[in-house]
Amino acid sequence: MKVSDIAGALGLKLKGPDREISGVNTLEAAGPEEISFLANPKYISMLAGTRAAAVIVSEEYAGQVETALISANPYFDFGRTLHLFARPQGSFSGISDMAYIHPEAEIGGGCTIYPHVYIGARARIGEGTTLFPGCYVGEDCAVGENCLLYPNVTLMAATTVGDDCVLHSGVVLGADGFGFARTEYGIQKIPQIGRVHVGNDVEIGANTAIDRAVLGVTTIGDGTKMDNLVQVGHNVTIGNDCLIVAQVGISGSTHVGDRVTMAGQVGVAGHLTIGDDVTVGPKSGIARSIEPGKTMGGQPAVERDVYMRTLTVMPKLPDMYKRLRKLEKELEALKGESGRDS
Repeated sequence: MKVSDIAGALGLKLKGPDREISGVNTLEAAGPEEISFLANPKYISMLAGTRAAAVIVSEEYAGQVETALISANPYFDFGRTLHLFARPQGSFSGISDMAYIHPEAEIGGGCTIYPHVYIGARARIGEGTTLFPGCYVGEDCAVGENCLLYPNVTLMAATTVGDDCVLHSGVVLGADGFGFARTEYGIQKIPQIGRVHVGNDVEIGANTAIDRAVLGVTTIGDGTKMDNLVQVGHNVTIGNDCLIVAQVGISGSTHVGDRVTMAGQVGVAGHLTIGDDVTVGPKSGIARSIEPGKTMGGQPAVERDVYMRTLTVMPKLPDMYKRLRKLEKELEALKGESGRDS
């Protein structure tokens, strides 16, 4: 398509000559038929040498390239441009004869069901939803409209998923929570008879596991995005528009508010409350509840300013220890001299 077509589709202002665009790439790698973007001023120097046919930039940098799409948020509009060029996964359409669909299941219009999909009794699949090979949808599950379940997604019984959701390969929703008790007879399993509910417009990364509740519901709110390899324990509630990044683990019965961000490898203890708009830095350990709006980091997690001061002091500790030992010896010597004088 032409740059003017992209400008029209995104509602952006075009500066410079119109050109044909066949793809999208970085400033460094883009060729003369590709479009790129500049979101971080750190890479301004690359504008002079880029071969890109056009660049999405903020207005202040538009004069540094021959053809520019002027944007208030270049990274966001670059993402929208990617949607224009992205090719969807897969090529199959319709409902395969090699899929097993229980006679009591309900399949909406316009669905794509690949070979080797299993859909159990009383399950409901909304209109326009796609299930790739190897997907398992257990009895009494409900999947909303226009969802995309990539290969080998597992929905255990009574799991519900809202509209416009994306579940990547290997996602497991509704496996038993980790419920065990030590007894005189050994470790006994506590049955997990609740379920999982995922809201609308949720994306869940590959090999993420969200456990069913012991009783009641484990809940993921609307608009939340989860990365690969996330573990959500039983009876956890995660609010709307959260970002949960790779290898985060949230223990059972914890409540996470709206718009919370947890960076990679955060560990959260059970039965806590994480307030709205909280941000937790990578590798943090959350052992207590957090008030809304806080930014936390460290093990155990503390407020960001305290954490950053701690990081600054830590490399100095060996030298500080030597100085302290020296001062202690000097103090002991002074005490000895004072005793002799008396």
